[in-house]
Amino acid sequence: MLPSQVDLIQASFAKVAPISDTAAALFYGRLFEIAPQVKPMFKGDMGEQGRKLMSTLAVVVKGLSNLDAVVPAAQALARRHVAYGVQEAHYAPVGAALLWTLEQGLGPDFTPDVKAAWAEAYGLLSGVMIAAAADAAPVAAE
Repeated sequence: MLPSQVDLIQASFAKVAPISDTAAALFYGRLFEIAPQVKPMFKGDMGEQGRKLMSTLAVVVKGLSNLDAVVPAAQALARRHVAYGVQEAHYAPVGAALLWTLEQGLGPDFTPDVKAAWAEAYGLLSGVMIAAAADAAPVAAE
């Protein structure tokens, strides 16, 4: 990722962070709308889940300028998600819901450059997570 993309992501996230509860509710509402098959994976308190989401995003966004530190955390997160039933196909709707949520939260500040930067970051990190999850997935007995 380019430093300018990291700057755009960090600046735009700083504008969303103050409305984190609303952003999380928008995100999960949109995710369940476009990928209803994932809803059963969420059995707990969605308010708490939303706080975890926003906290994780804050850590990732802050660490984007040092990807070597972020990648191991993303890999560990992906391995934990395998136990919840997360599959490779779930990453695309999560990315779509994230971009949609940012668009709602940022309004006119969600410029094409901001969107491209977030899409780049999500593509990079979801690729890392998909690979880590594939390594963690139990192998079927032959």
